[in-house]
Amino acid sequence: MTDRFSAGWPSSSLDAAKNDTGRVAFCGPYVLSAITGFGISRIEDVIREGRELPPHRKPVVRGTYSDEVEAALAYFGYRMELKESHMHRARKERPTFWTWMQKPRNAWAYYILAIHKGKEGHWILVKGVKMCDTFTEGKWTFVVDGPHRGCRIMEVFEVRKAHDA
Repeated sequence: MTDRFSAGWPSSSLDAAKNDTGRVAFCGPYVLSAITGFGISRIEDVIREGRELPPHRKPVVRGTYSDEVEAALAYFGYRMELKESHMHRARKERPTFWTWMQKPRNAWAYYILAIHKGKEGHWILVKGVKMCDTFTEGKWTFVVDGPHRGCRIMEVFEVRKAHDA
């Protein structure tokens, strides 16, 4: 008899991001590593391919745009869909991460949130009541214990495995 996990049922386990670079990595690659299970070095290679850099150039991937994150997810068999945008609102009028966590959502889907962190944008990954990013060093932690509860949200994307028809 097979258990439900080996039979293809969704698993509740969350894999930590894998920083196999030997150096500091940034939020986009961390979030993508936690979703796909691939190491950050592989994620950065895919992002650099999309940037059409010469093969010998391998700069650290510091910042990523949503279209780069979406393209990298597609490469690994996932789709990313914009669910909310608050870009049309003033920063102080945008919902906080904690406020967003109170709303109902799919517990099985990943959510990538673009938030304000200081003067810059930052990617965080949420699934259920847990989150993961560079501040947690790629490990999953309960949102209530995380560092971003008061941060303002720019955009929310839902990520799911792409299923070919």
